[in-house]
Amino acid sequence: MSYTIDRLIPGASMADADARTRAALQSKGFGVLTEIDVQATMKKKIDKDMAGYRILGACNPGMAWQAIGMEARVGAMLPCNVILRETPDGVEVSAIDPVASMAAIDNADLIAVAGQVRAMLAEAVAAI
Repeated sequence: MSYTIDRLIPGASMADADARTRAALQSKGFGVLTEIDVQATMKKKIDKDMAGYRILGACNPGMAWQAIGMEARVGAMLPCNVILRETPDGVEVSAIDPVASMAAIDNADLIAVAGQVRAMLAEAVAAI
């Protein structure tokens, strides 16, 4: 089972892919709560150079509310991470597959919610 939903945006810059990703997420009810510039962090912390790599912590408040209501500790697995990664062919956008990430939790209702979130994230990634 794949654990991400992926799309390559050929020839895109990181800034363009970031803006398009945020807009697509917003259109599906997700906001970006956290952002980690992994490229800058690696340079600062261990003086290593790497291609652009950004992690966006996306959250759909309504879906998060449902999930937390079903499993109080599920917040340890939230928000839904979306990465933007520079490649020689463009920027690859990868969103976590919530069904894969929730597979360790024995709760059929939660898996159903994760399936709804997966569909929303897949639509957002396809729209970038």
